[in-house]
Amino acid sequence: MIPPRFLPLVFKQVRRARMRSLLTIAGVAVAMFLFAAVQAMQAGVEVATAAQADDTTLVVYRKDRYCPYTSQMPQSYEQQIARIDGVKHVTPIKIVVSNCRTSLDVVTFRGVPKEDFAQKGAEGLDIIDGSIGDWKSRGDAALLGETLARRRGLKVGDRFEAAGITSYVAGVFRSDEPQHQNVAYVPLEFLQYASGSRAGGIVTQFNVAVASPDRLDTVAKAIDELFASAQEPTQTSSEKAFVARAATDVIEIVGFMRYLGWGALAAVLALVANAIILSVQDRVKEHAILQTLGYRSMQVAGLILVEGIILSLIGAIVGCVVAIAYLHFSGLALSVESHTIPIVASPAILVIGIAIAAVTGVLAGLVPAWQAGSRDIVSCFRSA
Repeated sequence: MIPPRFLPLVFKQVRRARMRSLLTIAGVAVAMFLFAAVQAMQAGVEVATAAQADDTTLVVYRKDRYCPYTSQMPQSYEQQIARIDGVKHVTPIKIVVSNCRTSLDVVTFRGVPKEDFAQKGAEGLDIIDGSIGDWKSRGDAALLGETLARRRGLKVGDRFEAAGITSYVAGVFRSDEPQHQNVAYVPLEFLQYASGSRAGGIVTQFNVAVASPDRLDTVAKAIDELFASAQEPTQTSSEKAFVARAATDVIEIVGFMRYLGWGALAAVLALVANAIILSVQDRVKEHAILQTLGYRSMQVAGLILVEGIILSLIGAIVGCVVAIAYLHFSGLALSVESHTIPIVASPAILVIGIAIAAVTGVLAGLVPAWQAGSRDIVSCFRSA
């Protein structure tokens, strides 16, 4: 590399071919925007589906059913599940979604028992606006995840309508759990009748808290055996496994997009290499003058390498910052069958993008730097 005192010379060369540099930076920024978006989706898949050692939640769903519209079970299952050894707590949940297909803007209503949710279910929620008390005081109240509220531009006191359900925004909460970020919690009875369920109570699923992680499989098997011959048999699995199974298609698509991300990096390499090669061809005489003034061949090559790194870094920083900001403030998330795959646009993506851009800049500049550094003064003047 070159000493820091040579950096002004590199920046001067970048500014001289202003249009070429701007087009190269713009191309790198677009490619890195795509790469950052793919990385954010992959991170979201891992967050939503990776099992943790301390997971203690099971999801009981109607067997051979997938979309919430088709999963219907009697609420009376709650008492039978609660009596199974190893079960700490059972929460019946009614789910209504605005769109059961894969989408970036799905509203999910979760109907939960009011008193039970206020005492236990809301423990992991950070209420940032409104209060649980306001939510309990109204029959049509909704607690919105922060991401959903931001995406729809909603605040406490607004009326909220989606999927044929109209509710009152009583609070907005923040949560680290992906499945909470894009949902609206409403009283179970309200959602049952608002969605047309018959009296007596029909729910979509039961969330079961198990005493310890090592009993998940045992309790899941016991639940399914209990209802194996019932009119509405069940299928029970851990929460992360349940999300992974429901979102199989989305996970495969995101996995395929990994190749798209690597294609974007290949485009960055080609763009920067092309810009550097053209720059070297235009400045053959200048390189000869630099060697005449005492610059060694390695220094001339270093100037070209640093130029490639600078172009790559500027484009990468612009592309990654725009991608992270857009994904964060847009509140977008992949949703399928009421399950959320968050798009995790973390600062770590910027660090990864900068590191990859630096490496790409070096690779793109290696050949033209070697060509420029290996020419002698006489051949440079003759070429000019």
